[in-house]
Amino acid sequence: MVSQKLDQLKTLFAAMDRALIAYSGGIDSTLVAKVAYDVLGDRALAVTANSPSLMPADLEEAQVQAAAIGITHEIVATHELNNPNYAANPINRCYFCKSELHDTLKPLALERGYPYVVDGVNADDLSDYRPGIQAAKERGARSPLAEVGITKFEVREISRLLGLPWWDKPAQPCLSSRFPYGEAITLEKLRRVGQAELYLRHLGLRQLRVRSQADTARIEIPVENIKEFVAATDLEALVKALQDYGFTYVTLDLEGFRSGKLNQDLPATVVSPPERSSHDLSACR
Repeated sequence: MVSQKLDQLKTLFAAMDRALIAYSGGIDSTLVAKVAYDVLGDRALAVTANSPSLMPADLEEAQVQAAAIGITHEIVATHELNNPNYAANPINRCYFCKSELHDTLKPLALERGYPYVVDGVNADDLSDYRPGIQAAKERGARSPLAEVGITKFEVREISRLLGLPWWDKPAQPCLSSRFPYGEAITLEKLRRVGQAELYLRHLGLRQLRVRSQADTARIEIPVENIKEFVAATDLEALVKALQDYGFTYVTLDLEGFRSGKLNQDLPATVVSPPERSSHDLSACR
């Protein structure tokens, strides 16, 4: 099944002829970049948006992965934090983030002769609350994984099939996702969250979030790892490090890590799945 979808994905890119990939370095957009390069060669370009909401370590990983694939990779700066609609962190914050991204990528694509800008949205994303998807669609971006009907699980299966060593890489959304809706996002807040998560990564954790609320850091790790983490970690050193980064209080979420946890307080009418247009699921499915 996944091999058939991979063939469909290749057919989709062959029909495009040239494509610019909105490449974050995450597992989804990296698979898109890999398949695009395999099909199009130097007619595929991966572009990463660098902003304060992207951890420098994640940018470095994106560069390493692009080099391993062989695709031409460029970095552009985006400035979503300058938009007060974004910085205020409303429930549709991602709409303004993706607006800034695609308002940057679309002119670049047209200037370089790429008729398509594509992203890493997968089929599962269409059933989640993702206001950024609408912003991308409004600017003509396409989502090959979603068009073919490739799920998050299948992204990992296809990546493993292709021998990509990062097939099991944890999801790493932008740092702005660590703040409860309605709490203003600042450069300093983004930096301290990034520093805190990097500290925890250096302790050997892969799946984690540091949620920030006012002056409190709430650490989320998989629930099955909590006991070992508490027993093996120098908690005093951990607290001191995060306080040095700017937090006043440091807590551990006993419910454990869950992606998208901050969406749980949104009204059901907000998080209901968006309607799928005929362009969402093309004939390649």
